Amino acid sequence: MKIFSNFDSGNIHVIQAESRDDIQLSIPKDNQSEFAQWFHFRLESEPQQPHAFKIKHLKDSAYPEGWQGYDVVASYDRQEWFRIPSEFDGDTLSFTAIPECDSMYFAYFAPYSYQRHLDLLHQAQTHYLCRLETLGHTLDGNDMSLLTIGEPSDDKKRIWITARQHPGESMAEWFMEGFIERLLDDTDTVARALLNKATFYLVPNMNPDGSIRGHLRTNAIGVNLNREWQTPTPERSPEVFYVRERMEQTGLDMFLDIHGDEALPYNFVAGGEGIPSYNEHIAKLEDQFKQALMTITPEFQDQHGYDKNALGTANLTVGSKWVGERFKTLAYTIEMPFKDNAQHPDELYGWSPERSVAFGEDTLAAILHVVDQL
Repeated sequence: MKIFSNFDSGNIHVIQAESRDDIQLSIPKDNQSEFAQWFHFRLESEPQQPHAFKIKHLKDSAYPEGWQGYDVVASYDRQEWFRIPSEFDGDTLSFTAIPECDSMYFAYFAPYSYQRHLDLLHQAQTHYLCRLETLGHTLDGNDMSLLTIGEPSDDKKRIWITARQHPGESMAEWFMEGFIERLLDDTDTVARALLNKATFYLVPNMNPDGSIRGHLRTNAIGVNLNREWQTPTPERSPEVFYVRERMEQTGLDMFLDIHGDEALPYNFVAGGEGIPSYNEHIAKLEDQFKQALMTITPEFQDQHGYDKNALGTANLTVGSKWVGERFKTLAYTIEMPFKDNAQHPDELYGWSPERSVAFGEDTLAAILHVVDQL
């Protein structure tokens, strides 16, 4: 029996693995950080035999409440990711797997590999309306990539979407895959109508270093990018620095920042209520977008989410808050679950890559509903 994590986004520590009946693991922290939640490892062992896993010390993880009601995801082929029933006692997550093959992967959520990220970028750039550009490089030397879709002009809206500031939130890049593929579908009338009205600036992965390293929440040196938007620097947070610099050059009429939430089993949005410049126009845009998304897909709801900030109390180091205040417009954080959508549960797959892709596709139609009011 062997356990590996020596691959893209791999992350696990083996405490003990001498017996199939007692495999004890823990989750290493992000580099130079106290955040620990993302795991991704491979088991190689005798198939058709039960293997009992315990992931320990989770009361000290980043979001202990995230393990309650959570089921591990697993795969044989790294294409189909299914759920394994799990139990959490407040400190240890326990689950049993009976592998059907010699090798089996386990992860916190279905990974979105760096190789797939590169495929997404380069498949997109083959469309005549799409341009791929490297804004700069990360601390580990990876590309900060921007897709510009549509012909920029003064009479078009400028819509920015970023994803995966927190690298372990891989559902965010699955979302972007669905969004990009629909936007570039020449037969899709929603996409065609939108590209007549807007130019899109898309960053499918804001944190490639953390993604490759197997981090939950930070970049190569333990920096939480979604607390860097007021004063980013090339030395500490080049990812935000380069994206913010380009935003200033292009201007911006709408912003979506795509995330995943460890604890809440719902899809929801967090708006700009607390920014100093919040007004009736922004509130109306937010309501129109939410209502459109709820009409388009039952996956979205507005009953469960984060508490709203009082006016003037928003944390402007957060991406959507800083952008909303700087450009005085609609700036939403979109959150998806690591667990499942409690309103529409799926026992076998939970919240999945496929549902994330579909949610990205649906969000395109919601943008069309508000684009003329931006």
